[in-house]
Amino acid sequence: MYKMRPLPAAVDPSYLDRLARLETATIGHTHQFGFADPSLQSVLPGKTIVGTAVTLALPGQDSTLLHHVIAQLRPGDFLVIDRLGDMRHACFGGGVALACKQQGFAGAAVDGVHTDTSEIAEHDFALWSRGASPITTRLYDIGGGFNVPVCCAGAAVLPGYAVLADESGVLFIDPDDLDEVISTAEVKTERGLATLKRQKAGEKLGAISGATAKVETWLATAKG
Repeated sequence: MYKMRPLPAAVDPSYLDRLARLETATIGHTHQFGFADPSLQSVLPGKTIVGTAVTLALPGQDSTLLHHVIAQLRPGDFLVIDRLGDMRHACFGGGVALACKQQGFAGAAVDGVHTDTSEIAEHDFALWSRGASPITTRLYDIGGGFNVPVCCAGAAVLPGYAVLADESGVLFIDPDDLDEVISTAEVKTERGLATLKRQKAGEKLGAISGATAKVETWLATAKG
Protein backbone atom coordinates (compact mmCIF):
# COMPACT_ATOMS: atom_id res chain seq x y z
CA MET A 1 0.00 0.00 0.00
CA TYR A 2 2.82 2.40 0.82
CA LYS A 3 5.94 3.06 -1.25
CA MET A 4 8.58 4.61 1.02
CA ARG A 5 11.93 5.85 -0.28
CA PRO A 6 14.74 7.69 1.54
CA LEU A 7 15.10 11.46 1.65
CA PRO A 8 17.06 12.99 -1.22
CA ALA A 9 20.32 14.86 -0.78
CA ALA A 10 19.69 18.47 0.17
CA VAL A 11 20.37 21.09 -2.49
CA ASP A 12 23.70 22.89 -2.02
CA PRO A 13 22.98 25.87 0.30
CA SER A 14 25.14 28.17 -1.84
CA TYR A 15 22.80 27.58 -4.78
CA LEU A 16 19.73 28.14 -2.62
CA ASP A 17 21.17 31.43 -1.32
CA ARG A 18 21.61 32.67 -4.90
CA LEU A 19 18.22 31.32 -5.97
CA ALA A 20 16.49 33.18 -3.11
CA ARG A 21 17.63 36.50 -4.62
CA LEU A 22 15.86 35.78 -7.91
CA GLU A 23 12.26 35.79 -9.12
CA THR A 24 10.44 33.02 -10.97
CA ALA A 25 9.34 35.64 -13.51
CA THR A 26 12.96 36.56 -14.25
CA ILE A 27 13.91 32.93 -14.82
CA GLY A 28 10.81 32.55 -16.99
CA HIS A 29 12.32 34.93 -19.57
CA THR A 30 14.91 32.35 -20.58
CA HIS A 31 14.04 28.98 -19.00
CA GLN A 32 11.09 26.83 -20.06
CA PHE A 33 11.19 23.71 -17.89
CA GLY A 34 9.81 22.94 -14.44
CA PHE A 35 7.21 25.68 -14.03
CA ALA A 36 3.96 24.70 -12.34
CA ASP A 37 0.71 25.70 -14.00
CA PRO A 38 -0.33 29.28 -13.08
CA SER A 39 -3.38 27.90 -11.26
CA LEU A 40 -1.00 26.89 -8.47
CA GLN A 41 -0.97 30.08 -6.39
CA SER A 42 0.47 31.29 -3.11
CA VAL A 43 -2.00 31.13 -0.23
CA LEU A 44 -0.10 33.87 1.60
CA PRO A 45 0.99 36.87 -0.50
CA GLY A 46 4.53 38.17 -0.44
CA LYS A 47 6.29 34.87 0.25
CA THR A 48 9.50 33.87 -1.56
CA ILE A 49 10.72 30.41 -0.60
CA VAL A 50 13.58 28.16 -1.69
CA GLY A 51 14.22 24.59 -0.62
CA THR A 52 14.81 20.96 -1.52
CA ALA A 53 11.85 19.10 -2.99
CA VAL A 54 10.57 16.14 -1.00
CA THR A 55 7.69 14.45 -2.80
CA LEU A 56 4.47 12.76 -1.79
CA ALA A 57 1.84 11.02 -3.93
CA LEU A 58 -1.41 11.11 -1.98
CA PRO A 59 -4.58 9.41 -3.25
CA GLY A 60 -8.06 10.89 -3.20
CA GLN A 61 -9.68 11.16 0.20
CA ASP A 62 -6.77 9.72 2.20
CA SER A 63 -4.15 11.77 4.08
CA THR A 64 -2.71 8.99 6.27
CA LEU A 65 0.73 9.08 4.67
CA LEU A 66 0.91 12.87 4.85
CA HIS A 67 0.37 12.85 8.62
CA HIS A 68 3.09 10.21 8.99
CA VAL A 69 5.83 11.71 6.82
CA ILE A 70 5.72 15.22 8.28
CA ALA A 71 8.01 14.03 11.07
CA GLN A 72 10.47 12.63 8.51
CA LEU A 73 11.29 15.92 6.80
CA ARG A 74 14.22 18.20 7.57
CA PRO A 75 14.28 21.95 8.13
CA GLY A 76 14.55 23.55 4.71
CA ASP A 77 12.71 20.80 2.84
CA PHE A 78 9.84 21.80 0.53
CA LEU A 79 7.01 19.26 0.45
CA VAL A 80 5.50 18.68 -3.00
CA ILE A 81 2.16 16.84 -2.88
CA ASP A 82 0.73 15.17 -5.98
CA ARG A 83 -2.99 14.62 -5.31
CA LEU A 84 -3.24 12.19 -8.23
CA GLY A 85 -5.97 14.21 -9.90
CA ASP A 86 -8.16 14.94 -6.86
CA MET A 87 -9.35 18.58 -6.82
CA ARG A 88 -12.14 18.21 -4.25
CA HIS A 89 -10.67 16.95 -0.97
CA ALA A 90 -8.33 19.24 1.00
CA CYS A 91 -5.43 17.33 2.55
CA PHE A 92 -3.76 20.47 3.88
CA GLY A 93 -5.31 22.68 6.57
CA GLY A 94 -4.48 24.48 9.79
CA GLY A 95 -3.34 21.45 11.76
CA VAL A 96 -1.06 20.20 8.99
CA ALA A 97 0.34 23.70 8.48
CA LEU A 98 1.21 23.96 12.18
CA ALA A 99 2.92 20.56 12.15
CA CYS A 100 4.95 21.53 9.08
CA LYS A 101 5.88 24.88 10.61
CA GLN A 102 7.05 23.20 13.81
CA GLN A 103 9.14 20.75 11.78
CA GLY A 104 10.86 23.66 10.02
CA PHE A 105 9.64 23.07 6.47
CA ALA A 106 10.61 25.72 3.95
CA GLY A 107 7.11 25.45 2.48
CA ALA A 108 4.76 23.17 0.56
CA ALA A 109 2.89 22.92 -2.72
CA VAL A 110 -0.32 20.93 -3.12
CA ASP A 111 -1.48 20.00 -6.61
CA GLY A 112 -5.02 20.24 -5.35
CA VAL A 113 -6.94 22.22 -2.74
CA HIS A 114 -6.35 23.35 0.83
CA THR A 115 -8.63 24.41 3.66
CA ASP A 116 -8.39 26.68 6.75
CA THR A 117 -6.83 29.62 4.91
CA SER A 118 -6.94 31.90 7.97
CA GLU A 119 -5.27 29.26 10.16
CA ILE A 120 -2.50 28.76 7.61
CA ALA A 121 -1.98 32.53 7.69
CA GLU A 122 -1.98 32.48 11.50
CA HIS A 123 0.81 29.90 11.45
CA ASP A 124 2.61 31.95 8.76
CA PHE A 125 3.22 28.84 6.68
CA ALA A 126 4.22 29.22 3.02
CA LEU A 127 1.79 27.14 0.98
CA TRP A 128 0.91 27.03 -2.71
CA SER A 129 -2.29 25.32 -3.87
CA ARG A 130 -5.00 25.46 -6.54
CA GLY A 131 -7.62 26.96 -4.21
CA ALA A 132 -9.70 26.38 -1.08
CA SER A 133 -12.27 23.68 -0.32
CA PRO A 134 -14.42 22.85 2.73
CA ILE A 135 -14.26 19.09 2.03
CA THR A 136 -11.34 17.38 3.71
CA THR A 137 -9.47 14.09 3.59
CA ARG A 138 -9.61 11.38 6.26
CA LEU A 139 -7.26 8.69 7.57
CA TYR A 140 -8.49 5.85 5.37
CA ASP A 141 -5.14 4.01 5.21
CA ILE A 142 -5.34 3.56 1.44
CA GLY A 143 -1.65 4.11 0.72
CA GLY A 144 0.60 6.47 -1.23
CA GLY A 145 4.19 7.12 -2.21
CA PHE A 146 6.94 9.04 -0.40
CA ASN A 147 9.90 10.40 -2.38
CA VAL A 148 8.66 9.01 -5.67
CA PRO A 149 8.48 10.88 -9.00
CA VAL A 150 5.40 13.12 -9.02
CA CYS A 151 3.57 15.63 -11.17
CA CYS A 152 2.70 18.96 -9.55
CA ALA A 153 0.45 21.25 -11.60
CA GLY A 154 1.89 19.89 -14.83
CA ALA A 155 5.53 19.98 -13.74
CA ALA A 156 7.51 16.76 -13.36
CA VAL A 157 9.26 16.73 -9.98
CA LEU A 158 11.87 14.34 -8.64
CA PRO A 159 12.97 14.23 -5.00
CA GLY A 160 15.99 16.50 -4.57
CA TYR A 161 14.96 19.12 -7.13
CA ALA A 162 15.53 22.73 -6.10
CA VAL A 163 12.40 24.81 -5.54
CA LEU A 164 11.80 28.53 -6.02
CA ALA A 165 8.29 29.64 -5.11
CA ASP A 166 7.04 33.22 -5.02
CA GLU A 167 4.00 35.36 -5.78
CA SER A 168 4.28 34.62 -9.51
CA GLY A 169 4.40 30.83 -9.23
CA VAL A 170 6.46 27.74 -8.44
CA LEU A 171 9.55 26.47 -10.25
CA PHE A 172 11.24 23.08 -9.83
CA ILE A 173 14.86 22.81 -11.04
CA ASP A 174 17.00 19.75 -11.65
CA PRO A 175 20.18 20.23 -9.56
CA ASP A 176 22.25 19.55 -12.70
CA ASP A 177 20.74 22.69 -14.28
CA LEU A 178 21.10 25.00 -11.30
CA ASP A 179 24.37 26.67 -12.21
CA GLU A 180 23.23 27.59 -15.72
CA VAL A 181 19.72 28.64 -14.68
CA ILE A 182 20.90 30.80 -11.79
CA SER A 183 23.81 32.40 -13.66
CA THR A 184 21.58 33.34 -16.61
CA ALA A 185 18.91 34.77 -14.30
CA GLU A 186 21.46 36.80 -12.35
CA VAL A 187 22.60 38.49 -15.57
CA LYS A 188 18.96 39.07 -16.54
CA THR A 189 18.26 40.60 -13.13
CA GLU A 190 21.15 43.06 -13.47
CA ARG A 191 19.96 44.08 -16.92
CA GLY A 192 16.45 44.54 -15.60
CA LEU A 193 17.67 46.84 -12.84
CA ALA A 194 19.61 48.89 -15.41
CA THR A 195 16.48 49.16 -17.59
CA LEU A 196 14.41 50.25 -14.61
CA LYS A 197 16.93 52.96 -13.81
CA ARG A 198 16.78 54.28 -17.36
CA GLN A 199 12.96 54.28 -17.30
CA LYS A 200 12.93 56.25 -14.07
CA ALA A 201 15.29 58.73 -15.70
CA GLY A 202 12.68 59.35 -18.40
CA GLU A 203 13.62 57.04 -21.27
CA LYS A 204 10.76 55.28 -23.05
CA LEU A 205 10.52 51.50 -22.75
CA GLY A 206 10.20 51.03 -26.51
CA ALA A 207 13.42 52.93 -27.10
CA ILE A 208 15.29 50.94 -24.46
CA SER A 209 14.06 47.51 -25.58
CA GLY A 210 14.47 48.21 -29.29
CA ALA A 211 10.77 47.71 -30.02
CA THR A 212 10.32 51.26 -31.30
CA ALA A 213 13.23 50.91 -33.73
CA LYS A 214 11.74 47.70 -35.12
CA VAL A 215 8.32 49.29 -35.72
CA GLU A 216 9.82 52.44 -37.23
CA THR A 217 11.97 50.36 -39.57
CA TRP A 218 8.91 48.44 -40.74
CA LEU A 219 6.92 51.66 -41.23
CA ALA A 220 9.72 53.23 -43.25
CA THR A 221 9.98 50.10 -45.43
CA ALA A 222 6.22 49.96 -45.93
CA LYS A 223 6.07 53.59 -47.02
CA GLY A 224 8.98 53.11 -49.38
